[in-house]
Amino acid sequence: MPRPKISIMGAGNVGATTAHWIASKEIGDVVLLDVIEGMPQGKGLDLLEAAPVEGFDVDIKGTNNYEDTKNSDIIVITSGVPRKPGMSRDDLISINTKIVKEVTQNAVKYSPNSIIIVVTNPLDAMVFVASKVSNFPKHRVLGMAGILDSTRFRTFIAKELDVSVEDVDAIVLGGHGDSMVPLPRYSTVNGIPITELMPHDKINLLVERTRKGGEEIVNLLKTGSAFYAPGAAVAEMVEAILKDKKRILPCAAYCNSEYNVNGYFVGVPIKLGKKGVEKVIELKLTDEEKAAFQKSVEHVKSLVEATEKFL
Repeated sequence: MPRPKISIMGAGNVGATTAHWIASKEIGDVVLLDVIEGMPQGKGLDLLEAAPVEGFDVDIKGTNNYEDTKNSDIIVITSGVPRKPGMSRDDLISINTKIVKEVTQNAVKYSPNSIIIVVTNPLDAMVFVASKVSNFPKHRVLGMAGILDSTRFRTFIAKELDVSVEDVDAIVLGGHGDSMVPLPRYSTVNGIPITELMPHDKINLLVERTRKGGEEIVNLLKTGSAFYAPGAAVAEMVEAILKDKKRILPCAAYCNSEYNVNGYFVGVPIKLGKKGVEKVIELKLTDEEKAAFQKSVEHVKSLVEATEKFL
């Protein structure tokens, strides 16, 4: 039986690291595509040569040719320009809209039955672009954001309480940006809400650090943005889909009547399985949480409107 095929569009730091995580977990064969000649081939070969040491049996191919991505089960779009210090995710709209549009057109031509996972920023708007260009059913297009945001929140909670990260769960809703909505009420350590384990002011500091988590790394790196955690988050999504795990994960998914979003992709908890987004899970929110979420959705809407002139 052939292994699943995952094609990653963009062999930069995020794309190559995503390939690394996917290969190390033996989730499927990987095609790493980029426009730069030799770069995806070199990274693909380097990763393949790690297989005997790490003991993973998958094929990894680097290419500049979309035809090599034919019949992919999953398309991961990381192509685009990363943030630099002083830039917001929103500053990337014009250039990344054009890139994601072109990549999506080429990818879906060869893999019309695939599921698309978008990673390119500004995330929520780029998922909209991929959805519109691909014309795929909405459940087969989604974005990686909430897992990354919540894993940052989980990391900070675990460090603050000096407990294992394995016991920490957290949920972050809304757009992937400064308006995201971490939910302390739904964030727990082995089932115990963090609101019972640390004072309110400390939680607020962790929430704010989560919102600025990407910016913190951009400012430290100075020449790019995060890639280890984003790559791991994508691999978790890919595995949930290909193994039909029915994981409950926060992702950028299409919402219409859910949360009264009215037709946008935004970060919400979903059930993720072989069909892609199998269910959007609606949480009961307080008035304060609803207001923060609605503000985040309004920001996503403004980003989507900004993309439309480039489509």
